[in-house]
Amino acid sequence: MSKRTNVKVTSKQCRGNTEKMIRRFIKKTKKEKIIEECRDREYYTKPSDLKRAKARRAKRLHQKELDKQKSLERKNK
Repeated sequence: MSKRTNVKVTSKQCRGNTEKMIRRFIKKTKKEKIIEECRDREYYTKPSDLKRAKARRAKRLHQKELDKQKSLERKNK
């Protein structure tokens, strides 16, 4: 199970500004990845699909890094 989080925003922190309180709350939930986890848990994903997606993501990031290195090499020539 995931860790328990306590996302709390008080009126005192934001000097009573409700807009600021909402923005601060949203920022904290994004930082704790609460919304992301809810979306992931909405539907069951097979472990093999998770593994495949992770491998695809790693491959994409690796390719992106290689492309970045190649473009830097071209610039330096």
